[in-house]
Amino acid sequence: MTAGDAMEHSIRGLAKAAHARFAIILLAILLCAAADGSWLKHVPAADRARVNPYAGQPDAIAAGARLFADHCAECHGPDALGRGKHPSLRSERVQGATDGEIFWLLKNGNLSRGMPNWSALPEQSRWQIIAYVKSLGPSAKQDSQEKQTQ
Repeated sequence: MTAGDAMEHSIRGLAKAAHARFAIILLAILLCAAADGSWLKHVPAADRARVNPYAGQPDAIAAGARLFADHCAECHGPDALGRGKHPSLRSERVQGATDGEIFWLLKNGNLSRGMPNWSALPEQSRWQIIAYVKSLGPSAKQDSQEKQTQ
């Protein structure tokens, strides 16, 4: 290998590294956008307006708590305050979302953020999970953490 070939090889390596760093930065930006609730802009108006038929019903909330423990707590924590890259469901953003918006997210997921779709879960079960999550209300701890990061 000549000195010119070695230099060209080195430049290609640097270019690949720069492309990799750019891809990582772009991915980080996209993940931050998803974390900031940008998924909400994808919810159709008809879905956004849907009303939870089980909202505030104690039996539905209890059923939702069991379903949450089985399907959601592994990622969002048993207290719904989130774990690692998985967001808190007690944040103002989630608690302020309409039931229809959350139902849409459960149905469609957000794979770029690691959220699977739960469309195979019966509709009644999804509404019960929403009733449970909404019954928790926002966390004062979560609210202070959100304000510190803004």
